[in-house]
Amino acid sequence: MIHKTAIINPKAKISPNVQIGAYSIIGPNVEIKDGVIIHSHVNITGHTLIGENNIFYPMCSIGSDPQDLKYNSEITKLIIGDSNTIREHVTINTGTIQGGGITKVGNNNLIMIGAHIAHDCILGNNIVMANNSAIAGHAIIDDFVIIGAKCGVQQFVRIGKMAMIGGMTGVSRDVIPYGLSTGNRNLLNGINIVGLRRKKVQNKDIIGLTDAYKEIFKSENLNENLKKINGEFKNNSLVKEVLEFINKDKKRPICTPFLK
Repeated sequence: MIHKTAIINPKAKISPNVQIGAYSIIGPNVEIKDGVIIHSHVNITGHTLIGENNIFYPMCSIGSDPQDLKYNSEITKLIIGDSNTIREHVTINTGTIQGGGITKVGNNNLIMIGAHIAHDCILGNNIVMANNSAIAGHAIIDDFVIIGAKCGVQQFVRIGKMAMIGGMTGVSRDVIPYGLSTGNRNLLNGINIVGLRRKKVQNKDIIGLTDAYKEIFKSENLNENLKKINGEFKNNSLVKEVLEFINKDKKRPICTPFLK
């Protein structure tokens, strides 16, 4: 069902089983797959591809130009996966040429009221962004991450799988997978043990991860600590993920339990 007051460019590709509410606007380079529900007063523009079964609530602005002074009307894209819930006043921008040209949002994410996803960000699956949280350009957010209300994530920051960011945290440093991070400028506060147990991860693996955490962050000399990690953790997939994350090429320092 498409409301009679909706404005849909004839060049837009709208699948048959899509609902579009009153006064919503769909631009010419938008493609929307089946099962999508677009409530009233939603603006979807840009070169934007939207997968199946997404829900967009009123006053969203999806696929608008990047908020980047280098942007000069180049053709860039926004790709949104399946089964996402995009709440009121959410803004998601397309990419920039300098950042690869694509902003990407995966599947089954909950993006709450007033949240912002900037140009060239890559979001995985099953992420929760709470009210008025904002992710600046080029950030990478892995699966099952929870970002608290009114958080600000700086450009080029990475947040690893199943990490949790406390409300009103300024995230200026990369957060390891399964990490807990809070603070005016984020500090590491341990491991997301509750989340791991909810995912039915075996206790021996959780204990191994917490032991490795203590070794990795036992002093401010992170490089030396990593050299001393011994082979007892070699079969622990959680520890492997953390070590790979730390050793991967990065633009920001790793968030630690202490300020460097």
